Amino acid sequence: MREPMKSSIPIAMPDLTMDGLCYRVEEKDILHGLTASIRDNRIGIVGRNGSGKSTLARLITGLISPTAGTVRLNGTDLSHNRKAALSEVGILFQNPDHQIIFPTVEEEIGFGLRQQGRTKDDATATTQHVLDQFGKPHWAQAHVSTLSQGQKHLVCLMSVVAMRPNMIVLDEPFTGLDIPTKAQLVRYLSHYQGGLIHITHDPADLAGYGQVIWLEKGTLTAVGDAHAVLADYTAEMTKQGGLDDISDLSS
Repeated sequence: MREPMKSSIPIAMPDLTMDGLCYRVEEKDILHGLTASIRDNRIGIVGRNGSGKSTLARLITGLISPTAGTVRLNGTDLSHNRKAALSEVGILFQNPDHQIIFPTVEEEIGFGLRQQGRTKDDATATTQHVLDQFGKPHWAQAHVSTLSQGQKHLVCLMSVVAMRPNMIVLDEPFTGLDIPTKAQLVRYLSHYQGGLIHITHDPADLAGYGQVIWLEKGTLTAVGDAHAVLADYTAEMTKQGGLDDISDLSS
């Protein structure tokens, strides 16, 4: 198999800063008072389901705005600067069907490039280059509806990489994938030279990451060196696994 494309982006050291970051929906706090400053090329965000991880991903990328406080990526509040967001960050959602909007692979990859202001010819040439570099030139005319879930994830990744963002946010990208498909996507991502923020409940997904944010019920439990934070997180999740709170009924 041909090796996946290597991003031409120089290795960066992204700066993620949160100051009193809050997000509330219908009087319910999803995230409350997040304050931290992290600089690393590989940042992980871990926590149980419902801890606010996906909400934080959308705040970082500027898809939604905080109800209080700020979050800045490389000094920019992306919710207030959508033009900067197109070059600063891309996102891979948990379900590729929530991201893909065009019928063919080449149309899907080319869409983001046109959003950046590229000419039609430039977008077409860049799309073909990305397909070539990923070893998938024969996918250009393929209909997305015929692809497997893992192949759709790869289309989303190619679409984001084509736009050459400084950072990619991965929101539980391995959910529902079998072991070989996950291993292939991990290999593709390992060649990406821009920054990665990887959101997951599984600490094994963050092997080789430098800094980790641990969210619990919308608040920061820990932020720091990945090895130390993930060890504490794993111990706490193992402890909670020994409880029987699943059997408790809500009042």
